[in-house]
Amino acid sequence: MAAALDTNVIPLGPSLSPDEHQTQLRRAVIASTIGTAIEWYDFFLYSTVTGLVFAKLFFPHSDPWVGTLEAFAIYAVGFVARPVGGAIFGHYGDRIGRKSTLIATLLLMGLATFAVALVPTYASIGIWGAVLLTVLRFIQGVGVGGEWGGSVLMSMEWARNDHSRGLVASWPQFGVPCGLFLANLAVLAFSQMSGDQFLSWGWRVPFALSILLVGLGLYIRLGILETPIFARLLAERKIDRTPMLTVIKEHPKEILLSAFARMAEQAPFYIFTAFIFSYGIGTLHVSRDFLLTAVLAASVLSFVSIPVFGHISDRIGRKNMYMIGAAATGIFGFIYFAMVNTGSEPVIFAAIVLSLIPHDMLYGPQAALIAESFTGRLRYSGASLGYQLASIIAGGPAPLIAAWLFGTYHTATAIAIYIAACAVISLIATALMTDYTGKDISAEYQTR
Repeated sequence: MAAALDTNVIPLGPSLSPDEHQTQLRRAVIASTIGTAIEWYDFFLYSTVTGLVFAKLFFPHSDPWVGTLEAFAIYAVGFVARPVGGAIFGHYGDRIGRKSTLIATLLLMGLATFAVALVPTYASIGIWGAVLLTVLRFIQGVGVGGEWGGSVLMSMEWARNDHSRGLVASWPQFGVPCGLFLANLAVLAFSQMSGDQFLSWGWRVPFALSILLVGLGLYIRLGILETPIFARLLAERKIDRTPMLTVIKEHPKEILLSAFARMAEQAPFYIFTAFIFSYGIGTLHVSRDFLLTAVLAASVLSFVSIPVFGHISDRIGRKNMYMIGAAATGIFGFIYFAMVNTGSEPVIFAAIVLSLIPHDMLYGPQAALIAESFTGRLRYSGASLGYQLASIIAGGPAPLIAAWLFGTYHTATAIAIYIAACAVISLIATALMTDYTGKDISAEYQTR
């Protein structure tokens, strides 16, 4: 893999031969991608089960629509927590290194997900079941909030070719469809149980299995070295004592633009992969297994499209690729709901599979676009904070907003307009960002 990512060597790693550097790049990419896939498995597992199970088990006395809103409100808590995780782990990632921080985020996320499998339902302990879910969802959000910045930097900062960073940084993004695939596959497998077994206890098994994935992730991440850029900062004593405060003071524009640039990517993604379960079952009257299979197929397509669009951004520029993706997403929202509302299962299936292509046009170049905007000594903090702030304004509220819009206006067109509005915001924000495609980020050149 790394051979295709790394030519025209720029020696960043002292005391490492070109072959050793190549090996470390390969290990860093694999460790980041697999670790990210495991963490997103945990996060998406919760997302998938929310629309299928939680409203029934933890809010049984609510009107179905109100119960769905309540379940998605807990779901949104994980997104509110993500900037908190970005701030905490961004600070330590810029202080003690990328590797140690990534190990901590993996443990936090995995243990919280395993604990979800043990939460009693409303029938056992009443509302306290929902309270426990909320706490665990918050811990999940803190963990995944710290994960993204470290995994992207672990890959990108080992790249020795300034003209391949879009592709290199897109591999941790590849972990998202992997996690989505694994989560939906696990739910699909256990949902084949007869009668009410899945609703009774089957849904807990995929959460319990996450502990095995955590062990695998730890084994892989313990075997990688710290990135050359952070090692150089450490050797030259350029570590900032309060990186989170410093980046807020020195780079407020970059943080806010990064967050708003994600509107077109995050909000539609969670509508297409989480809200679709409650909408598909309750309104379109298609089966749970059909929807799970369609999302599985979409995630497989993303295995290819995310790195492809990351690579294209190395050729045409990060901003150009991203703005094309934002425009495509804004238009596709109307096409998507027109297709799913036909009621035809082949057309619905096609709409769900195609829905992640516009998303991947954004997600492929996004990691490099955001991470390149911050100087090395503040990169983990700045990139994490900007990236995760979008969780509050876009990802977390999106299924809740979509459910409210449909319940209020009784038309999916209202949701498509919401997606288009998110796309317009992203287009404006991206236009105001600086494009560092192909520029050297190993030095402290970004001293604006």
